[in-house]
Amino acid sequence: MNEKKYSISVVTMTRNSATKIRDCLESAKWSDDIVVIDDFSKDNTLDIVGEYTNNIHQRKWENEGRQRNFAYSKAKNEYILSLDSDERITSELQDELIRLAEEGFTHNGYNVPHKNYIGNRWIRHGGWYPNRKLKLFKKSEFRYAEEEYHPPAIMEGERKDLNGEIIHLAYKDFSDMVRKVDHQTNFESEKWFRDKRKMSLARALRKSFDRFFKAYFLKQGFRDGFLGFMMAFFGGFYQLLSYAKYAELKKETER
Repeated sequence: MNEKKYSISVVTMTRNSATKIRDCLESAKWSDDIVVIDDFSKDNTLDIVGEYTNNIHQRKWENEGRQRNFAYSKAKNEYILSLDSDERITSELQDELIRLAEEGFTHNGYNVPHKNYIGNRWIRHGGWYPNRKLKLFKKSEFRYAEEEYHPPAIMEGERKDLNGEIIHLAYKDFSDMVRKVDHQTNFESEKWFRDKRKMSLARALRKSFDRFFKAYFLKQGFRDGFLGFMMAFFGGFYQLLSYAKYAELKKETER
């Protein structure tokens, strides 16, 4: 007997995601419209995806905002749950989403709490939980600014907080975290340079310390022990590394 499906589109994006996409899509099997936008994976990502949906599109990644907007345009339902390939829907969130699909939506957007993990360790403090994000929204009322990394969401109207959580496998380990911070700061520094943002070493140091202090002390990252220290440290280091790359870009153009 086929399981009943519900009218919320679940949209995800992939690129060589074979090791993680199955668990992501397994958690979304209740949806009647799973949409996958693939950036020309070279592993068997699409073989796995094909077991769950035929709403599959390949598109070269230009920037995050543009890719996400394209992905959402392929959804058939008015309400969309945006789910990254390293995220999973908990049973509590699934029940909440099904109730919304059955009883009707009351808001344009819904914020979903995230449980972020590094390996098998849940990052409980330092601002990492509940870390609510706008993940469920009305397609016709929502879009992202077409920017490279962490683009701002554009949507009018009030948002409602949901209680069910998304599991986010943020980092495999600290080595994975270093790689991702290195990758992300490339985009951050290029954005600063393109926007001609006024940045100095003093300001970068101040922002780095501020991020660390808030995460470790004010948001009680210290309660996670050494893990909390490292998360706060990398939060601050992100700013300093972005500045270092920004300064390199400026120097290269002056030569």
